[in-house]
Amino acid sequence: MLYGADYNPDQWPEEIWPEDVALMREAGVTTVSLGIFSWSRIQPTPDTWDFAWLDRVIDLLHAGGIGVNLATATASAPPWVTTEHPDTLASDENGAPYWHGSRQHHSPSSPTWRRLAGELVRRLAERYADHPAIVMWHVDNELGCHLNEEFSDSARDAFRAWLLERYGSVEGVNEAWGTAFWSQRYSSIDEVFPPRKAPFIRNPSQVLDYKRFMSDTWLAVYREQRDIIRAAGASQPISTNMMGAFPPADYASWADDIDVITDDCYPDPLDPARPLTTAFQRDLVRSLKRGTPWILMEQATDAVNWRPANPSKVDGQLAAETAQSIGRGANGILFFQWRQSRAGAEKFHSAMLPQAGTRTRTWRESVALGEALGHLGDLPDPGNDAAVALVFDWENWWAVEGEGHPTRLDYLQLVRDWHAALVRRGVMVDIVPPEKVDARYKLAIAPFLYLLRDAGAAALSRFVADGGVLAAGPFTDVVDANDRFRAGGFLTQLGPVLGVAFEDFRALVPPARATVAERAGEEGSAGTAPDPRAYAAFAGRVSGSGTIIAEAVWADDADVVAAFTDGPSAGRPALTRRAYGDGSAWYLATMPAPDALGDVVGALLEDAGVQGEIADVPDGVEVARRGELLTLINHGSAPATVTAPGTLLGSADPFGTRTLAPQEYAFVVAPRERA
Repeated sequence: MLYGADYNPDQWPEEIWPEDVALMREAGVTTVSLGIFSWSRIQPTPDTWDFAWLDRVIDLLHAGGIGVNLATATASAPPWVTTEHPDTLASDENGAPYWHGSRQHHSPSSPTWRRLAGELVRRLAERYADHPAIVMWHVDNELGCHLNEEFSDSARDAFRAWLLERYGSVEGVNEAWGTAFWSQRYSSIDEVFPPRKAPFIRNPSQVLDYKRFMSDTWLAVYREQRDIIRAAGASQPISTNMMGAFPPADYASWADDIDVITDDCYPDPLDPARPLTTAFQRDLVRSLKRGTPWILMEQATDAVNWRPANPSKVDGQLAAETAQSIGRGANGILFFQWRQSRAGAEKFHSAMLPQAGTRTRTWRESVALGEALGHLGDLPDPGNDAAVALVFDWENWWAVEGEGHPTRLDYLQLVRDWHAALVRRGVMVDIVPPEKVDARYKLAIAPFLYLLRDAGAAALSRFVADGGVLAAGPFTDVVDANDRFRAGGFLTQLGPVLGVAFEDFRALVPPARATVAERAGEEGSAGTAPDPRAYAAFAGRVSGSGTIIAEAVWADDADVVAAFTDGPSAGRPALTRRAYGDGSAWYLATMPAPDALGDVVGALLEDAGVQGEIADVPDGVEVARRGELLTLINHGSAPATVTAPGTLLGSADPFGTRTLAPQEYAFVVAPRERA
C-alpha cells in the first residue's frame, strides 16, 4: 500500500528538506509525487538548466526509504515560455489569449509548447530513468483540468488535421456534420474552425467532434511524454492523474495507454450524498482497468480552498474515505500535498503537515492513517466482483447534454442516481461503456444512452441473447456516432431486442436539483421546489412516479410491467420486459423518481438473480467487495448495527453482528457466499 503526497521542496529552503524526510518517516510515508510544478526551477531561462537541487532531493528521499513518483514538470509553463513564444498561449472561444500567472495557460496543440515540453521530459528521463528512488513516472498533471477547451490558431490547425485523419476529406466532414442545414457546407478544410463564439446553437456534430479532438489532444500529450520516457530506457510504470467523471476527457479511451490508473478526488463536504458520490468515482476509475488496482493520487487531508465555503472534515472522515478507496480497489493513498504552502493560490488548502505544525488533528490523523495502512499487508486484486454493469459513456455524455434537445439533462447525476440505488443494496457495480458489457455480468443498466455506436448496440444485444438482463432507456438509441438520427426512426438498433417501438419523447418539466461543486471554479446551488409537472405516475408490478421524460412507446412484443396513469403518456407503457434469447430486456420510458427507483432496481436484480454482499444494509452503511475482502463503513451520523460473514482482517475473530460508530470501518475476510 503506497502512502504519501505531492512534495514541493522547491517552495522551501534546502535546510528544511531533512526535517521533511524525518517527518515523512514518522507519518509512514512510502512514496511522494515530486516536481509536478517545477519547470521554472529546473529551466529558469531558455538556456539554463538546474538539476542539482533535484538530484539532492531525490537522493535524500531515497536515503530515507521513500520512493519517488517523478513528474515531467510540464503542468505549468514558466513565464519565459509564453513571453518568448506567444504562440504557446491558449485562447478562449472569443479568440482572446489566456495569460501566465495561474496554470494550464498553454495550448496543448501548440507545436512550440510540445517541442519545449518534450525537451524538458527528455532531459528528466535520461537523467533519472535508472535512479533507484524512481518507482513511477507522473506525466503532466490533471490534463485539461482548468482548460477544458481552447480555441487558439494552434488548435484550429490541429483540429483540421484531426478531421482529415478521421473523415478523409472535407466532403466526409460535410456528410458527418450534416452541413446542408443552415448553409454550413464547407468547400475547403481551410474554412473549418473550432466552434468559437456564435450567435445561436452551433452545429451539434461539430461541437461533438471538437470535444473528441480535445480529449484526443490531451491523450496525445500523454503519449508523447510517455514515449520519450520509454525511449530513455525507463522501465517504471507511467501514469497521469485522472479526475473521476471529468467531462472533457474520455478516460475510457485513455485507459489502454496508461500503466496504472491514478485518480484525484475532492468531494464536497456539503454534498449530502458525498459517500455515494465518491463510491461512484471509485467504481468508475476501478472499472477503467478491470481486475487491476488503482492509486488515489490526490485527496485532501482536511479542507480545500477553492469552493465558496470550505468546511473541515468531521472526525474520522479521512480514515473512512480512505477505507472506501481501498475497498473499491485502491493500492495507494496519497494527498495534495505534504507540507502546506506559505504562499500562492492554494495556501489555504490542507496538507499532511499543516501550517500550524504537528500539534494538530490533521497531523495526528495522517500519522495514524499511515500506521494503519502499514499493517494491512498484501490485499487481493479487485477481481470480477461486480455482477452488474452500469453503462456510462463519455461520447454519449457530450452528445446527450447538447443544445436543442427535448429537455436539458444532467447525465452524470442521472447515472449516479442508478449507481446510488445499487450501492444502497450492497451491490458491486462496474461502470463501463456499452462495448465492455460482456458475459462477466448478469445485469446491465443503460440509462439515457442517447448516442449509441454500432459496436455498443451489438455488445448489448449479444449480452441479452447470451443470458444477461438489460435495462435500457429512456432517451436511448436516438442518434449515431455523429449525432445524426438513423434512418427508420428511433430505437432502430435495440428495438428488436426490447420489443418496443417508439413514437414520441414527451419531455416533462425538469425537476429542481441542488448541485454541488466538484472542482475548482465551480459553485453549487441550493435548488428550488420542484414543479408538479415534473412527474408522471405509473402503476403495475412496480409503481411510483417518473421524471425528466414520459415517452410514448408501443409494446409490440414485450410485456407491460407498469403503465403511466397520468401525464402526457397516460395509458401507455412506462416499463416493459421482453424475453430475448437466453436473457431478458427491459425498457423504461421514464426516469424513476426516488420514490420508485429502489423498487425498479429491486425488480431488475431479482430478474437477474443478483443479491447484495450482505443480506441487510443499514442506512448510511456502505458495503464493498474486493476479492475475499469485504469493507464495511458507517458513513452515517448515528451508530449502525451490521451483520456480515467472515473474520476481521488480521484476526481470527468472526465479524458476526457488530455496531459501527459514525465514520467507523471494518475490513473483513469473507469468501463470497452470495450470488
